[in-house]
Amino acid sequence: MEYYDQNVEVIEPQLNMQIPFNEYLRNFTDKLEYVFHQRADINQIETQRGLPPYAMREILSANPLLAFIPTAYGGRGGHANEGMEVVSAASYESLALGLTLGINWALFLQPLHKYANERIKKSVFDGFVVDKKMGGLMITEPDHGSDALNMQTSYTEHNSYYHLKGTKHWAGLTGWADYWLLTARRRTSGGDLLRDIDFFICDNNMTGQRIEVEEYFENIGLYMIPYGRNKVDVKIPLLYRLEPPTTGISMMLDTLHRSRMKIPAMAMGFIRRMLDEAINHCETRFVGARSLFSYDQVQQRLASIQSAYTVVSALCAHSSEHAGTEMDLTQQGLKANSFKTVATELMQDAAQQLFQLVGAKAYTRNHIAGRAIVDSRPFQIFEGSNDILFAQIAESVVKMMKQAKENNFFRFLKSFYLTEKSTLLVSDILNFNLDFQLPQRKMVELGRIISRIVSMEMVINLGLTGFSPLLISNCITMIKQELNQLMGYYSSENITLVMADYKQDSHWPNFVKK
Repeated sequence: MEYYDQNVEVIEPQLNMQIPFNEYLRNFTDKLEYVFHQRADINQIETQRGLPPYAMREILSANPLLAFIPTAYGGRGGHANEGMEVVSAASYESLALGLTLGINWALFLQPLHKYANERIKKSVFDGFVVDKKMGGLMITEPDHGSDALNMQTSYTEHNSYYHLKGTKHWAGLTGWADYWLLTARRRTSGGDLLRDIDFFICDNNMTGQRIEVEEYFENIGLYMIPYGRNKVDVKIPLLYRLEPPTTGISMMLDTLHRSRMKIPAMAMGFIRRMLDEAINHCETRFVGARSLFSYDQVQQRLASIQSAYTVVSALCAHSSEHAGTEMDLTQQGLKANSFKTVATELMQDAAQQLFQLVGAKAYTRNHIAGRAIVDSRPFQIFEGSNDILFAQIAESVVKMMKQAKENNFFRFLKSFYLTEKSTLLVSDILNFNLDFQLPQRKMVELGRIISRIVSMEMVINLGLTGFSPLLISNCITMIKQELNQLMGYYSSENITLVMADYKQDSHWPNFVKK
């Protein structure tokens, strides 16, 4: 696998700290244009595994990681709005590159800034600012994916170090990142694992901290990013354990909630690219002496992508103001899960719409529409499977309704701070008494409905700032239409169960009239 060369000539970071952000961002986007469209063909790069050394060398020469780092450590300040624009710009050209930057930002640099010991922060940040190193996070294990609290990677404490042992997989940037945040549970002298989770900074270039990659996975999309199975058997100096103010689980929730609220930044660039590609194709493609753009059904599909663009714009605007490292997001699961699920489902839907509009040509490896479907699909799975997050959203609302002794869905939502405006626009379909004993499949459907109502609230709030009134109006119409469909699913009876022995009496030729 071919990855980037760290021995690179780069622009002095200090220059990027001083210039206005608009100029800094333009330098970055110009560099992406040069790398992906002048020096090479992005369609060729994104169909090969890894990334050519020159490509990452050129991209890092624009110092995109400085947007994620506080000024005290050589960065531009770590402002959420700047970071989200950088990730969005990268995702417009390459979703894999946007995810690479997002991993470095939300899953390493932000927890480093917030929770690491002050005595080691500068040396680690210097690795990013001066040496252009990369960082990632390892949580998931082969037998404990979504069940992270039961992870088996363990650690024991010794005089000057912690000894971590276990197996991690599906960590983005496997074999590539220089630094890792490793999660593990303390093993007692009796051999038991404590419930709480701790985080450790591992420098993969240091003696005794090398993580062995046992296998690289043949992932079907996001070719630029390496994934694999990692053997962890490392000794971490005592100062390199993160220091949570309360528990490690709370620190993990704060970190993951903040990361989920940054996913709309990747969705922003990606969906904007889908929209631009779709409009350009439909305006220039003629069928029956008419451009595709003039057909009503085509307009419906384009409006769907444009609605997604408006929604993620609203989510980005809110996250840029409410998801900085100075804020405690431990208790913001409902909001973070709503942002993550809505953004990632809109990404996949936008890709599907573009694919349908382009037609057969999209079914080639070198067309962005086909790659977009495969590349955006795992976003609905990693950092919490959407089905699980939808259920958690519904469980949170049901719990609050019970505490408030309120069983009317509409009355509760109109008094809830994340849905008070949007609920009034769909009161006719939400005015019912909620059954608190719902089966899991209904909880998932209910969570999907709540997440859409939350996203509509964000759109309304964005509209109040002066954002395009027509885009806001069209978007609200599309969300209302979707909510009507979702309520139809929710209201219908469905207790169907799978027959494990389905082959019995089901071979169709036996039932054809002779």
